[in-house]
Amino acid sequence: MSSNEPQIIRTEYSDLMKKSYIDYAMSVIIARALPDVRDGLKPVQRRTLYDMYELGIRYDRPYRKCARIVGDTMGKYHPHGDSSIYDALVVMAQDFKKGMVLVDGHGNFGSIEGDGAAAMRYTEARLTKFTQEAYLADLDKDVTDFVPNFDETEKEPLVLPVRVPNLLVNGAEGIAVGMATSIPTHNLGEVIDAVKAYMKNDAISTRQLMKYVKGPDFPTGGIVVNKDDLLNIYETGQGKIKIRGKVGTEELKGGRKQLVITEIPYTMIGTGIGKFLNDVANLVEAKKTTDIVDISNQSSKEGIRIVLELKKGADAENLKNMLYKKTRLEDTFGVNMLAVADGRPETLGLKAIIEHHVDFQFELATRKYKTLLSKELEKKEVQEGLIKACDVIDLIIEILRGSKSVKDARACLVNGVTDNIKFKSNISKKMAAMLRFTERQATAILEMRLYKLIGLEIEALQKEHEITLANIAKYEDILNNYESMSNVIIEELDAFKKEYGRERRTVVENAEEAVFEENKIEEQEVVFLMDRFGYAKTVDTSVYERNKDAADKENKYIVHCMNTGKICIFTDTGRMHQVKVPDLPYGKFRDKGTPIDNLSNYSSAEEQIIMVCDSEQMRFAKLLFATKQGMIKRVEGTEFQVAKRTIAATKLQEEDGLLSVQVVTENQQTVLQTKNGYFLRFRAADIPEKKKGAVGVRGIKLQQNDELENVYLFEEGTETKITYKEKEVTLNRLKAAKRDGVGTKYRG
Repeated sequence: MSSNEPQIIRTEYSDLMKKSYIDYAMSVIIARALPDVRDGLKPVQRRTLYDMYELGIRYDRPYRKCARIVGDTMGKYHPHGDSSIYDALVVMAQDFKKGMVLVDGHGNFGSIEGDGAAAMRYTEARLTKFTQEAYLADLDKDVTDFVPNFDETEKEPLVLPVRVPNLLVNGAEGIAVGMATSIPTHNLGEVIDAVKAYMKNDAISTRQLMKYVKGPDFPTGGIVVNKDDLLNIYETGQGKIKIRGKVGTEELKGGRKQLVITEIPYTMIGTGIGKFLNDVANLVEAKKTTDIVDISNQSSKEGIRIVLELKKGADAENLKNMLYKKTRLEDTFGVNMLAVADGRPETLGLKAIIEHHVDFQFELATRKYKTLLSKELEKKEVQEGLIKACDVIDLIIEILRGSKSVKDARACLVNGVTDNIKFKSNISKKMAAMLRFTERQATAILEMRLYKLIGLEIEALQKEHEITLANIAKYEDILNNYESMSNVIIEELDAFKKEYGRERRTVVENAEEAVFEENKIEEQEVVFLMDRFGYAKTVDTSVYERNKDAADKENKYIVHCMNTGKICIFTDTGRMHQVKVPDLPYGKFRDKGTPIDNLSNYSSAEEQIIMVCDSEQMRFAKLLFATKQGMIKRVEGTEFQVAKRTIAATKLQEEDGLLSVQVVTENQQTVLQTKNGYFLRFRAADIPEKKKGAVGVRGIKLQQNDELENVYLFEEGTETKITYKEKEVTLNRLKAAKRDGVGTKYRG
């Protein structure tokens, strides 16, 4: 086989798919969705900040168009689409999402209420001072490894030399393949204190660390109400934090009050505020409360202010609890502190994150001071050469004047080679032969300017040499002494805390469960009405009786029920959906109602309704189930007394669908009718009782290309007529047979 011919590798297809998917998953996990525990940044954030640093868009320089930053980042480092880069840039500039903003945005960068940022061609940005000092400083001191970019035309940092625990300060959110991360934001000052405490005692426990880190500190403020759960969350890296918005009461004229929301849960950022206002309006409409007179959103750039005006004599505390219970004013923040540590995803507790951060700081400091020491040693070498040269400057001038080339002069300075140099005397020649400058010193001497020979310049050189020696001693002490390096890192952290630290915004406490006493509805019978378009409502029985003819004509489903009960909807997919009657609009006969899709999990686009009934009426009944493939069974109604909104009402075979659900009694007769006109009559008592999870038994043997079309029930001895192909069929005259027969074909 020639070397140019393609080679066919035989492999199991499933193995190839498995390997490909694992490779893809790891790429998403490591290179896109999860932050690195060292700098707390995802690749897109790291690359965007580094690109801004490279473009020189510093805090003390003019803003630059975001389109320029996005384009440059995409072209050089992040070839994954401009929207992902711009979205990351926007989030880093939003003070309501980040504990410390990393980008200084100029223009419309969105709002806490969910308004999106303006297009990147309109907005401008630059780095913040904090980002420059704490995230990008010392990149020129070989503190981090640089790797080739995607096309190997540029170099990018593997990780940024971040000096503060950014993973905790700014948190993180990301969805990878098979895993997701969700880390809340924390207070910069508290986190720095915890890092210092760990550095002084690495055996410190999570409980002791929590003396410094009280809990999450969200930029939106709010109240964390499950303080006792935080220890377990910070030990395991997983758990649920309950957050509430901050609600105050203001007195109005005339003895009335209003509830004012000034802080919202972090999870309500975005469309959550609009949904909250909508939820409150729905509570008023559904008559869950009659105490709210008006709702207004008075939020501005100054902050959140949502006002609920109450009627006179309203119980403000009970209403506050209602908001916590019935809306997202009390919400849950799911914590999963997942990050890339040592090249693999890992769920980390508070101590583990701080441990990784401190190890990283020591690595940064070691590399930084090694680089600085190397530079100081070079300076020392040059300075010593220049000081030595000043002492024998006349001899050096003689060597330079007697040399034919720089090469000869360098050879003399470095190795004492005097062959090609003219000297004024043999003494000079002998002294020149004794010279042993280093290559670096020789270069500095050859490049030295004459003004350096002025007395003051020589004095300055000697002072500079003393400073260099002091720096060398300092850097060697830092590199060789753990305490010295710790002190340097702690000093830097203290400086960041002093300049950028701020007061905690989120209150952490143990609050009692919100208890809301609902206004008890007076129990009464109502009539559920649903038209053929799926619009549903309830009306009073007297209203129904007055409009009975119109109601029966206009509505597809009519069910008498209690206003405190539930309506059950069975569909052809074998599911049962429940709707609480109090959730249905109650009112006038001519009111349109609400689509049943909006009130339940039922989807009119995906399934068809088979039967609608009252949950309470089913309790004492038995239900007959029949499918298109002729499977039937009886099920106790009590099996459907469940709390869930949706359950599987029956098990269906492949490509089968639920045809009929009816209330059945023991003494009734059953008639199954197929599409091709086969009728089979047998006793309902012959149908076995099964659980709702069973498929059932065969009711009729279907001919080829036939399926069950109708199921009829009638009482023995009563004349029951139906219409089939425009002809009347008397069911009780059909011949009685046994279940699972072929049936009789109707000839007309």
